[in-house]
Amino acid sequence: MLAIVNQKGGVGKTTTAVNLAASLAARERRVLLVDLDPQGNATSGLGVSREMTDERPTVYHAMLGGAEVRHAQMVTDLPNLYLAPSSTDLVGAELELVGEEERESRLRRALVSVRDLHDYILIDCPPSLGLLTINALVAADRVLVPLQCEYYALEGLGSLLRTIELLRARLNRALALEGVVLTMFDARNNLARQVMTDVQAHLPGQVYQTVIPRNVRLSEAPSHGRPALLYDIESKGAQSYLALAEEMLQRHAAEEKKPARARGAQ
Repeated sequence: MLAIVNQKGGVGKTTTAVNLAASLAARERRVLLVDLDPQGNATSGLGVSREMTDERPTVYHAMLGGAEVRHAQMVTDLPNLYLAPSSTDLVGAELELVGEEERESRLRRALVSVRDLHDYILIDCPPSLGLLTINALVAADRVLVPLQCEYYALEGLGSLLRTIELLRARLNRALALEGVVLTMFDARNNLARQVMTDVQAHLPGQVYQTVIPRNVRLSEAPSHGRPALLYDIESKGAQSYLALAEEMLQRHAAEEKKPARARGAQ
């Protein structure tokens, strides 16, 4: 289970959630994308409108106990890819959960029943470190951080890594950093290249080699309610996310071959 997190908005987080989920599904993995962001961009990015979620269970109902996730999840235009949609009700979910017991683990409990039905569960988080994102981090095994190569990128990354360490100590000892994926990258930009070098030096071995470029087709795809590989599979954006999915699968396959003691030492 993978939480896709960055407390800063506009860094390609939802783009990464939608297109990585689609690319893993294209590699014949059964994938559930959980849209935990009240803005619902991952939901609309897969062609599901607000009107379509008004009369059915959503992630909100699953977290508040009004429905099971299996009743909330929807099929998409891509085989093997399923969506647990967001809804406007999530806007008030953090306030509703404040007085509840074990409020940080509501999502984890909701996903237990479907965990073994999918090869990957990806959680698209809000651009903040509030209670919804904490629920995602408590539910997840790993955290993938989309990072735009810009000024202050490392400062924001440091804050997120400290949050992960705190949650690991208090609420989810199994939580680990999956890695960092560099997004909206422009190789012509000196600052972008410098940030890439700095992040790689700061987190050796934890930055994905696949880099997601700035790409017009990638930014157009959500307005058509489709992941990039269904909108224009030949585009650089679609091909980059397919490459990211392949790199992730290869990493995980290599980890599974390691002895249990070596895996635990990571």
